[in-house]
Amino acid sequence: MGGSKRIYVADDDENIRQIIKTFLESDGHQVEAFPTGDLLLARFLEAECGLVILDVMMPGSSGFDICTELRKSSTVPIIMLTARDSETDYAMGLGLGSDDYITKPFSAMSLVMRVRAIFRRIDFESQKHAQEMPETLTMGALALDDPGRRVLRDGTPLALSPTEYELLKYLMLHGGQAVSREELLNQVWGFGTAVETRATDDTVRRLRQKLDGCGVVIEAVWGYGFRLKESGQ
Repeated sequence: MGGSKRIYVADDDENIRQIIKTFLESDGHQVEAFPTGDLLLARFLEAECGLVILDVMMPGSSGFDICTELRKSSTVPIIMLTARDSETDYAMGLGLGSDDYITKPFSAMSLVMRVRAIFRRIDFESQKHAQEMPETLTMGALALDDPGRRVLRDGTPLALSPTEYELLKYLMLHGGQAVSREELLNQVWGFGTAVETRATDDTVRRLRQKLDGCGVVIEAVWGYGFRLKESGQ
């Protein structure tokens, strides 16, 4: 694991807050827990953290509302928690820029493993690409500036979540080559459970919308995965 990280958690259920806090602190993290998303957002604006965990249904602003506000100024990884196993909620959470989505009830250790996977991915990618990856990748009208962790379209920054950024970068590194869903899950999300392949599909769908007019397309490879290529090829 990448060492101690500061994590903010918002959930109106005190028992769930305490369980999450206890397990993440036992895994070596610094955790601050809040009964509402509004309190978490106010704290984040004072001092940013390394990861945010948001319940969807809370008094005041919903987890979706807080996720939207965070994404206006930050690419901090966000995990959404919900009591409903709803495809609509799942798609909405990812569509707003969250990085993962967990349905209640859940195992506290499974949440810890998801958190580890996100931090491991971030640490691994920063170490790996500091040594091996060119500082800038280009395709079509896109330029990916890895040291700055930003993507430019004709010089204008694109608003991408951390997962969208990592997915685009991985596809650009394999420009023209097909990449399987399983490989993307392992390399981008840090886990490869088959039932989570919808996370790949939903993120690709969202990224396609943001890449409209960039001169590149994400093409589905039936029964396998995806490839990135320039439009018209």
